[in-house]
Amino acid sequence: MAANGSARYGGWGLTLLRVVVGVVFIMHGKQKLFDFGFDGVSEMFSGLGVPLPEFAAVGVSLLEFGGGIALVLGLLTRPVALLLAADMAVATLLFHLPKGFYNPGVEFTLTLFAACIALALNGPGEAALDRVIGRRRGPGAGSS
Repeated sequence: MAANGSARYGGWGLTLLRVVVGVVFIMHGKQKLFDFGFDGVSEMFSGLGVPLPEFAAVGVSLLEFGGGIALVLGLLTRPVALLLAADMAVATLLFHLPKGFYNPGVEFTLTLFAACIALALNGPGEAALDRVIGRRRGPGAGSS
C-alpha cells in the first residue's frame, strides 16, 4: 500500500521541489540582474578568481533567472537542473566552502545542488510543460 501511495503522489513531490527551487533561483538571478548588475557580479567573480568573470557574470545571472523560470514551468527540466547543479557546485567550492560550513552557509548551495541533481535524475514531476511536450511527440518520447 505504501509503495502504491508513493508512486501515486511522488510526482507531486517532485513538482513541489521543482517549483520551490525554481523560485529560489529566480530570486537570486533577479538579484544578480537587477540589483548587482553584470558589472557588480563580474567584480565579485573577479575577486573570487573566477576565470573570465565578465562572461561568467552574464552566464550565471541569466542561468539562474531563466533557469528558475524554466524550472517553475517544468520546461527542459533535466538539462536546466544539471546546469544549475553545476552552478551550485562552483558556488559551494569557490565562495561558500572557504568561509566554513555555517558562514555564510554551505548548506544552502549544497541543498540546492542536491535538489537539482534529484530533478535531473527524476524529471519534472506532474504539471510540467515537459510532460505536455513529451505527449505531443508521441509514445516512448519520454519527458525531459
